Amino acid sequence: MVHLRRANSHEGSKILDLVKSVLSDYGLEINPEETDRDLSDLDYYYFNKNGWFAVIEEENEIIGSYGIIRIDEKTCELRKMYLLQKFQGQWLGRLMMMDALEKAKELGYSMMVLETNKILDKALSMYQKFGFMQYIPPHLSQRCNIAMRLKL
Repeated sequence: MVHLRRANSHEGSKILDLVKSVLSDYGLEINPEETDRDLSDLDYYYFNKNGWFAVIEEENEIIGSYGIIRIDEKTCELRKMYLLQKFQGQWLGRLMMMDALEKAKELGYSMMVLETNKILDKALSMYQKFGFMQYIPPHLSQRCNIAMRLKL
């Protein structure tokens, strides 16, 4: 049975393994020193700064994740939205996305931004279905080439 829950602060390395697994399917790599440094301390980067991090698991194995990180008082960023390939197409990404949007509103945000890569076509399609629109950000992380935003 699949279960969506708050991540525990000590699960960063397991989440990094998930991110590595998903990205490797697309020929992309993790970057623990920069882009993925936030997984080194979930409390510091997320929970202590009006953010959130959730995982979805099956039989005690983390199969998906998402994080909400504070950008400013009104804006948050959706980060680390990943789901193992064998679980894609089962509405689990949609479940995580609906949970992330609800949690962002609970945290008081009115705008959500995200960065992704065009080769992550399933994720890109899902973001568009939820109403995310492309925009030009001040910068993009190393492995991303698209930025999107949604008014909550």
